[in-house]
Amino acid sequence: MAGALRPLPKIGRVSDVADGLPWPPGSATGVGSISGAGPLEAVRLVFGEFPELPHLPELPERGPGADMIGRSAALCVELPVELQPSGWRVADRPGRDLRRALSHLAYDLDALEEVAGTYEGPLKIQAAGPWTLAGALELRHGDKMLSDPGAVRDLIDSHAEGLAAHVAEVRKRVPGAAVLLQLDEPGLPGVLAGTVPTASGFGRLAPVEEAVAQDGLRRTIERAGVPVAVHCCAPLVPITLLRRAGAAALSVDTRLLRREQEEPLGEAIEAGVGLFLGVVDRGHGGSGRSSDPAANVEPVRELWRRLGFRPELLPVVGVVTPACGLAGLSPAGTRAVFAACRTAARVLRDEPG
Repeated sequence: MAGALRPLPKIGRVSDVADGLPWPPGSATGVGSISGAGPLEAVRLVFGEFPELPHLPELPERGPGADMIGRSAALCVELPVELQPSGWRVADRPGRDLRRALSHLAYDLDALEEVAGTYEGPLKIQAAGPWTLAGALELRHGDKMLSDPGAVRDLIDSHAEGLAAHVAEVRKRVPGAAVLLQLDEPGLPGVLAGTVPTASGFGRLAPVEEAVAQDGLRRTIERAGVPVAVHCCAPLVPITLLRRAGAAALSVDTRLLRREQEEPLGEAIEAGVGLFLGVVDRGHGGSGRSSDPAANVEPVRELWRRLGFRPELLPVVGVVTPACGLAGLSPAGTRAVFAACRTAARVLRDEPG
């Protein structure tokens, strides 16, 4: 199973669909970020809570370089970055900020190897996608990289090469893992709509054509060499674009889906694309109130009925996740949200109707 990359089958028999997806039926997992500053404790928590589909946790509260943009930009090859008051910027040479980001990542991989070096099964890792990076990183002179098509092409190539190397390193640390890469693209809808602010904040950058965005994402996915899920917890997820770019799964906040997105979502599922269903709100871990599994999964069941697929396929195609990341939530709150995800996944598996 480890390292396998197969086209996912069209919706048909349950056994055929399950065989083509890189996770077991009834799975739950996290989005990526959680609270805390200890990589070892974080990895133990995730592997304890999600034994069937664990992920490499991200700990942004450690500071610069542990944040999504800094962590992902540090993976780029021959494209050093540094931190400026306005955010992350392309640098002339590697410096302290880049070393700090790489150090955070090295500690995370050490913790992963110590806790899960003998693990066998699917393992999810996360990084920012190319278009979210392009809309956040600045060029040396201060403009956003997104403003320069040539710079964006260079970024995509550098980032894709770095992601492939990161995947290879994870495989080396955990040889039995079937790696699943999640690309976080919360900025992609804004890139397509032309709402990304300029570096000054007084203007907006021109929208990127869908064909260009699709091609850039496709090149990143192909270079990764493993199944790729694209996560976007923003409104107006470009479902058709992600499917055509080669995403093996879509990760969405189900509360934000609109009726007009249901047809392209159904087409993606019919084509064999899996779903990471963000159904558990972080509020389930914020005040000690218990989660209601039925309340979490019923909206997804209703969506599935409208799409016209058989109920027993939902826990096969769908993985239950929190609605978005959990940075800033207490450790007890994080455990509560993770437990609610596991319970919701069991309900979908055991009571598919």
